[in-house]
Amino acid sequence: MRSGQFVKQSSGYTAFMPSNLPPEPAIEFTEALQLQLSQADRAIGALNMVLSVLPNPDLLTGMFIQKEALLSSQIEGTQSSLVDVLGAEDDHAPTHDVGEVLNYVKAARHGLQRLKQDDMPLCFRIIKEMHTILMTNVRGGASNLTPGEFRTMQNWIGGSNLNNARFVPPLADALPGLLGSLEKYMNQIGQLPPLVQCALIHYQFETIHPFNDGNGRIGRLLITLHLLEQKVLDYPVLYLSAYLKIHQQEYYDRLQQVRQSGQYEKWIAFFLEGVETVSNMVIDTTRRIQKLERQDSDRLIEAGAGSDGISMLRFLMQQPIVQIQDIENYLGKSRNTATKIVNTAESLGILKQISKGKRNRKYAYQVYVNILSEGTEITSTPL
Repeated sequence: MRSGQFVKQSSGYTAFMPSNLPPEPAIEFTEALQLQLSQADRAIGALNMVLSVLPNPDLLTGMFIQKEALLSSQIEGTQSSLVDVLGAEDDHAPTHDVGEVLNYVKAARHGLQRLKQDDMPLCFRIIKEMHTILMTNVRGGASNLTPGEFRTMQNWIGGSNLNNARFVPPLADALPGLLGSLEKYMNQIGQLPPLVQCALIHYQFETIHPFNDGNGRIGRLLITLHLLEQKVLDYPVLYLSAYLKIHQQEYYDRLQQVRQSGQYEKWIAFFLEGVETVSNMVIDTTRRIQKLERQDSDRLIEAGAGSDGISMLRFLMQQPIVQIQDIENYLGKSRNTATKIVNTAESLGILKQISKGKRNRKYAYQVYVNILSEGTEITSTPL
């Protein structure tokens, strides 16, 4: 079969041995698939253009990384909200679910640093480092799950055991060859359009399933890193998990169809539709946030908050859930000055107190958080 073969094991279960990339016969670019590729290319190009004219795109980049972390974790069944993640405190241990999302954020930033600052190619050394960060001190961080190490035992997807599993990945002793081939393919340029290559890389990684746990999240992280490395994306803002979460069942089905009948083209079309859809979502979100910032800047100036109010607003776009102490430290002003600015923002409806009582009050830049939270409602369950 084009995508590989199912191999019956002596103990009774059947494992899948994938073919190496690229597919043979080669991807058939029908008129419909070519059109979808063009639309995805245009959408991601428009996204890059919108971000390029922002005075400081890094303000939003951090928020979008956290949104992708939350959405990707929700696909795996994590039950936490964006407010939970944004409001996590350094001096208090987060819940397991919030901890998983925060680890995803740390893993993403580590991978970005390795690619950009350390100028490393996308490789399994980086991937293993990210997996170590992702799986530390959380649900999947038990010692038998070996964070940062490839599995040495058979795993499976769906079902309660190997015999009734929805899918059984290749045997552990096949991993070195498969991963070596995939790493080589990740760094090949020019054979296929980068977005198509990215779709194939994600499929292949999920099919190999090299870790005991965390494969879905690492595989989705690879999408962002690959598109950045190939200079398709200028910033890590494409939270593709928004689309994959909405179409979660189809997401799994399309991957499985490749394994069962070699339908790479249908998976690629689904992936490209996701890229187009989410690119447009990010553009819309960015423009709404720009509009909100302009409106709230004007309101703060009219209310007499001055330059300190504008500085606070920029800080809120990086950290939209705060205490007065945070504003005091950021502005380098007295407690009274920080309190006055916060009170002004609260009276304008820009900040909203989200904690109870008068001590250690927490405030949210509520409209901003509402915009960012769209699509992160807890609705999905893992398969």
